[in-house]
Amino acid sequence: MDMKQRIAEANEEVVRRLTSGLPVLVDIAPAGEIIPGMQDKMITHSGPPIEWSRMCGAQQGAVIGMVIYEGWAENPEEARALLDRGEIHLEPNHPHSTVGPMAGTISPSAPVWVVENRTFGNRAFCRQVEPRQQFGDYSPEALDGLRRWRDVWAPTLREALLHTGGVELNPIIIQALQMGDELHNRHSASSSLFANQMAVAISRADIPRDRALPTLEYLAGHNLLFLGLAMAAGKAIADPARGVESSSLVVAMCRNGTEFGIQVSGLQEEWFVAPAPAVDGLYLPGFAPTDAGLDMGDSAIAETVGWGAFALGGAPGILALVGGTPEDALGYTREMKRITTATHPTHRMPALGFEGTSVGIDIRKVVQTNISPIIDTAIAHREAGHPIIGAGLVRAPLECFKDALRAFGERYAS
Repeated sequence: MDMKQRIAEANEEVVRRLTSGLPVLVDIAPAGEIIPGMQDKMITHSGPPIEWSRMCGAQQGAVIGMVIYEGWAENPEEARALLDRGEIHLEPNHPHSTVGPMAGTISPSAPVWVVENRTFGNRAFCRQVEPRQQFGDYSPEALDGLRRWRDVWAPTLREALLHTGGVELNPIIIQALQMGDELHNRHSASSSLFANQMAVAISRADIPRDRALPTLEYLAGHNLLFLGLAMAAGKAIADPARGVESSSLVVAMCRNGTEFGIQVSGLQEEWFVAPAPAVDGLYLPGFAPTDAGLDMGDSAIAETVGWGAFALGGAPGILALVGGTPEDALGYTREMKRITTATHPTHRMPALGFEGTSVGIDIRKVVQTNISPIIDTAIAHREAGHPIIGAGLVRAPLECFKDALRAFGERYAS
């Protein structure tokens, strides 16, 4: 068998794994109890590996917030001192079967969504989504939101979830895509669909009113509620596609505000990184591009499995958040077909004639066409201490894919 045929068969296998995953929400549990390798005084973060001193301002701010939240320090100054001395262990999320939005910070007592891929038996994890601490805000108000998630919302949802035996996510994903979500920055449909199921589950579990009512209010008022579940589902879907010999397809894209990194199925766990790009987007009142940090977050797992900006043509409502026109959105979605291997058999977009979303990013096609994956994303401040300041679109750096293709050629040249 020649090399071209080996790659084609390997990529076909990766696509089979990416399109046959069945993600199910099975638990909401403290990270220290459920995430493999999580230790005391350890915080995981988004993006490829990075040491504390090289983290961007927003990611440093989010780490400081988690240190205070865990009670390891009483104030930002004490937290920085601990981190400067190396007393807090920092590791990226992806090697722990985990993803996190924006700074992506997860510490032992933080409850995480637990999603199981019923097809392959693996699990993946993601923290909750909120507009403050994950963007680098370590104010008392930001940390209070983490504590309410830990003490009220997550335990109540967990009790209701365990009472039902789990929630299948694929039916929600399929329906949400047909209702105008793209499953990265627009979750209006998916969040509502999930909230409806959990509201019934809370009622059936006979949870006391003093916990049920605040949790129902949380469900009803969180327009991006499903993002954390979609990220965990995307990670659960992508992980079984890792390690397929001779495959040139991407299994992870992520960024930490300093570097953008990708991993390729046939190149095992090796990272290929380039400087994180700036985001082209819209800003909240009072903020401008000069305030913005560089691209950040593990949420590009959505585009890795064919959602997000890859499905932008079917989700024109998101343009009010990220900018652009419906024609632009359709163009982006069609463009992504040129760098992918297949279309998904069930994740379909009505606006494109019920065509499946494009899946299987091929590093060879990216380099050959000079088209890099497009990602829709939020924007964090360049300095620590701020909540969300905007949202927009960004292109993955071509350098990552060129470096990966060189390594791929060296590995499989013989």
